[in-house]
Amino acid sequence: MKRYPRDMTGHGAVPPAANWPNGAKIAVQIVLNYEEGGENNVLHGDAASEAFLSEITGAAPWPGQRHWNMESIYEYGSRAGFWRVHRQLRDLPITVYGVATALARAPEQVAAMKAAGWEIASHGLKWVEHKDMPAEEERAQIREAIRLHTEVVGSPPRGWYTGRCSMNTVDLAAAEGDLAYIADSYADDLPYWVRAGDKDQLIVPYTMDCNDMRFAIQAGYTNGDQFESYLKDSFDMLYAEGEQGAPKILSIGLHCRLVGRPGRAAAFQRALDHFKAHDGVWFATREQIADHWAREHPPVQRIRPSQMDKASFVAEYGGIFEHSPWIAEAGFDLEFGPTHDSAAGVHSLLSRIFRSASEEQRLGVLTAHPDLAGKLAAAGRLTRESTAEQAGAGLDMLTDDERAEFTALNTAYTTRFGFPFIIAVRDNTKASIMEAFKRRIDNSREAEFAEACRQVERIAELRLQEKFAR
Repeated sequence: MKRYPRDMTGHGAVPPAANWPNGAKIAVQIVLNYEEGGENNVLHGDAASEAFLSEITGAAPWPGQRHWNMESIYEYGSRAGFWRVHRQLRDLPITVYGVATALARAPEQVAAMKAAGWEIASHGLKWVEHKDMPAEEERAQIREAIRLHTEVVGSPPRGWYTGRCSMNTVDLAAAEGDLAYIADSYADDLPYWVRAGDKDQLIVPYTMDCNDMRFAIQAGYTNGDQFESYLKDSFDMLYAEGEQGAPKILSIGLHCRLVGRPGRAAAFQRALDHFKAHDGVWFATREQIADHWAREHPPVQRIRPSQMDKASFVAEYGGIFEHSPWIAEAGFDLEFGPTHDSAAGVHSLLSRIFRSASEEQRLGVLTAHPDLAGKLAAAGRLTRESTAEQAGAGLDMLTDDERAEFTALNTAYTTRFGFPFIIAVRDNTKASIMEAFKRRIDNSREAEFAEACRQVERIAELRLQEKFAR
């Protein structure tokens, strides 16, 4: 089996209704990353100094040495930046991503977070790279992060964000923590469910664009106006979508040592004032969003196509193309995964096989279709799908004259082309079917073969849409 594990579809063209409280048009979710005291440092048992997200352009780790300038930049975040941001946001519900070892070194800041009613989620044990950690080492760090967080904060975290994560992080965090959400994703503007740690785990995606980290990278913001403008534009776009009935989340990421600098804090304040000037804005913690989403959109228990074995897949979808299970058998062997767990996804798999088949094979699919209102229908020998489709267009309730006309057209069409007249009857009425019959019978065989193949694909599409809507 070729399985592609990424879900490239998500909620699709029509996302679920968020139904934010009080009919809010947008949820604004602000995260304050508290990492100061948890960064790479030989004092913390690390091999080198920190080199990420600071004012030092092009910083590199100093193996085996402390980096005085880097340390003092981080200390600015805890000593001054945190308190500036706290004054700005203490009356709003926000989420703190707290590195456990950093929180343990910040008793006054933790007390202030709790007094403000902020959610304190876990940002891991230490703010270090996880990509090269063996899975069991990362598991041990996650366990210790949860233990230390609980000891320092007084309750275990309900949210998790590693940030510098590995391909194992989400599974391990889901397995080790009793988490309302994991935020190690940037894949959507709304929460979504995944299977991780052998359970349904809610993902509340985070952001890299509406994030003050862009002040510390080369392809980022150089002044506060850029940050302010980008936040406002993001808010305005999502607010407009909310007014049109599709509310989303504006996720904003802040760091004490970055946005806590006066010039950046001023720009952020202007953006914050812009948000507050609008009606229908729900400022929320990620925990509140997760709990709301779990109530409104709990995980749906169903067997997904990408989780089926071949026999089950063919049993479920072998009749989508009329009497042609070989299409489902071959489709199962294509590369597919979670992104195909929809009507459009399965239709793509099956249609690719049909389109790539020889003309003789496709002709076999066409000839497998019954005549419209023909002898098989009269004898009750159609497939369940064909019976429902023909009945939906009223072809099971023809007058004697209509039945005679259909019989004559069927005979003339099949004699001319060598396959029955095929049309997606669910897209038509009895009258439009008759009109198409009379019009298409004058086509060339090449043109009609192509049209019949298009109609076969459309019939399959409609059948799959009905199946997935159940």
